[in-house]
Order: sequence, then C-alpha cells, then structure tokens
Amino acid sequence: MASFSLMFGNFVPVIAAGKVDEMTEKFGLAWSKFFAQVIIFIAVYMILKKYAFGPILSMLEQRRQRIADGEAKLEKIARDAAEAKANVQALVDKAEADAARVVKEADDAAKALQVRRQQDAVASANTIISKAREAAELEKEQLMSQLKREFGRMVSDATSRVTGKVLTNDDQGRINQETAAQVSA
Repeated sequence: MASFSLMFGNFVPVIAAGKVDEMTEKFGLAWSKFFAQVIIFIAVYMILKKYAFGPILSMLEQRRQRIADGEAKLEKIARDAAEAKANVQALVDKAEADAARVVKEADDAAKALQVRRQQDAVASANTIISKAREAAELEKEQLMSQLKREFGRMVSDATSRVTGKVLTNDDQGRINQETAAQVSA
C-alpha cells in the first residue's frame, strides 16, 4: 500500500485509510458482518413495530378512550343528579306554595264563618299541608331511590367498562350500595 501511495502522490489519505484499517482490525470489525447486523436490526425493528408496538399503542389508545368515556358518563350522571335534585326542590317548592295557597284560602273562608268553622278550616289546612309534605317527601324519596338505582347501574357499567371486567351480581350490589350511600350523603 505504501508503494501505491508513493506512486500517485496521495500519501496523506493513504495514511488515514491505513489508520482506519488498523482500527477496524483492532476492534474486530468485519464490514460484511456489520451490514448483516444492521439489516437484521432493521428487520427486527420493523417486525416489532408492526406486531408489538402497534397493537400495544392501539390498546393504550382504546383504554384512554374508555377512561374518557367513563369520565364523560360520570359527568353526565353528576349533571343528571343535580337536575333531579333541582326537580325535587321545585316539586317541594310547588307543594309548599300550593299548601300556602290552600292555607290562605282556608283562612279567608274561616274569617267569614263562625269560630267553629274557623277552627275546622285551620285543622283541614294543617292536614292538607302535612299530606302535601308527606306526598312531596314520598315523591322525593321515590325519585332519590330511582336516582340511586340508576346511578348505581351507571357506575357499575362505567366500572366494568373501565376495568374491562364483567362484574358479578355481588360486585354490582356492593357498588350500588356504596354509590347509594355516597349519593345519600
């Protein structure tokens, strides 16, 4: 090689090439093996990318989507619960307004009648008020019971979707009880 470089006057590049050859020999680098390893590495990477990384990433995306759906459902349940509470309060307010109206009418009629009739009207009005409150309370309890059942069902559904596990009747019952206790509080 030294004679080849002296003939053509390229002495410096030959020295550098000689150093590269010397280094590759020192480290045991065989270019054919190196290129084969690079090709094998690229092939393994492509296979892993197609058959391992892709499915894992899609599974993670699906889980993220299920969690986002579950959170959206929980937000909807919270809105529904607030709406139901507002409806119950509106019913209670209406019942109280109706009861107050009935009391006022009874009071006006009682002033025009005798003292005995006045006492009967007040007693009747108090009975109506208590019945109206009982009816409103009963309706409120029915709505809350229905809301608890629906909320429990939605939480069970969301839990099973988020966890990816089919819940047993015992699991669903326990979740419904816990949910009902939290909604009542």
